[in-house]
Amino acid sequence: MRRNSSEIRVVDLFSGAGGFSRGFKEAGFKVVLGVDINHDAVRTYSTNFPEAIALEEDIRHVSGEDITELVGRPDVVIGGPPCEAFTAANPFRMREPLERLYFDERGNLTLEFVRLVGELRPKAFVMENVPALAETKELREALAYEFKRVGYETIYFNFLKAEDYGNPSRRRRLFLSNVPIRPQKVDREVTVWEAIKDLSGRIDVPNNEPYEVSEKKLKRIARMEEWDYLTMYRAYGDRNIPLYVRLHPDELAPTVLGNSRFIHPFEDRFLTVREQARLMSYPDDHVFLGSRDEQYNQVGEAVPVALSKAIAEYLKGVWNDISPP
Repeated sequence: MRRNSSEIRVVDLFSGAGGFSRGFKEAGFKVVLGVDINHDAVRTYSTNFPEAIALEEDIRHVSGEDITELVGRPDVVIGGPPCEAFTAANPFRMREPLERLYFDERGNLTLEFVRLVGELRPKAFVMENVPALAETKELREALAYEFKRVGYETIYFNFLKAEDYGNPSRRRRLFLSNVPIRPQKVDREVTVWEAIKDLSGRIDVPNNEPYEVSEKKLKRIARMEEWDYLTMYRAYGDRNIPLYVRLHPDELAPTVLGNSRFIHPFEDRFLTVREQARLMSYPDDHVFLGSRDEQYNQVGEAVPVALSKAIAEYLKGVWNDISPP
């Protein structure tokens, strides 16, 4: 018998502001729990998922038994462990790939996700991270070994681009799962201006307050053309990443990062939190709490909603074909 998606229970580990959960909710799944260590992110999650439990806790102190006592055994476990140990945007990441997984304190959190998947034994799991998590054969073999050790014989490394599913900013990410994930792509890309053109000056939309800047910085912004930037960030291997970019209205935005602040394509100002959230395909009723910087970080560290919904819709379509572990 085909199971209604509203009966399929989802637990989100490293839930943040809930971008991953939001896509599953919009696809009709029953989100029952989000876990995160960040206080403001948990407040945001609780506000936007009142039907779920929002647990503020270090994942290392959470067991599968703790979760089943709270919400029962989930059917799906999703989550995005921190990527700092693996991303090339981190100038201090460890040189050896396996050291990033086994010896970096943040990289270890990926193994905590594996542990909880093994303890919870969901029918399906999807773990999001940067592609660099699987950039070497050694890392891929280590991840396959760790999941096999907890009962999942086969895993799939799915590399997906958020812009292929209607997200207005670029974002290529790895989704590691026990089933192949091949969502249906959209026919065309959504541009920056299509995403934000109706938001300027509106006070009826949450998180749309203007970002005030100094007079000196304002003068610099006024001289900027499309794709100009205010500063450069030095990443791993002497790679430079531009920050505070003036967006092109008719193209995709660059990848939204936790420390991103984009400049409006026509106005001499930074995007509001809401405009930036639109670039991650968050609906306007998804409210962000905490300081302004914390809100920007919550937006930038999320799985884009358009992509998470595409993944959820795909899982819903193949649900009856998935074999339990």
